[in-house]
Amino acid sequence: MIYENDFLYIEKENSQIPWIKIFTKESYKELSDCPIFIQKMLFDFILISEKSLKEYYNPEKINIASFANYVPRVHFHVMARFKEDAFFPECMWGKQQRKMKDLNLPSFEGFTLLLLKNIRSIIDV
Repeated sequence: MIYENDFLYIEKENSQIPWIKIFTKESYKELSDCPIFIQKMLFDFILISEKSLKEYYNPEKINIASFANYVPRVHFHVMARFKEDAFFPECMWGKQQRKMKDLNLPSFEGFTLLLLKNIRSIIDV
């Protein structure tokens, strides 16, 4: 668990790339089922996650996804993508394009510290 409050939590997805998932705590099936303040909170956290990934990793692209077919709870995937990652330019659920290799990225722990600092900056306002 990276972060948690009364309404949502953030987890790391184990992957070749930096990838986090933002979940609602309550089992809302669709985004439109969430109260408006939670919808806003989700988007605020998605944006701060995207900005933090860009700042820390300088990726080629950020991918944001929400399917919730297997896990029928509102959640978003936020991923830093690199030309050298095994799936690029396909999505991470697509066809692997090349052999997986170490991308020599900065530590995920360092990213987590930056993300938490940036989250604090939006919730302390």
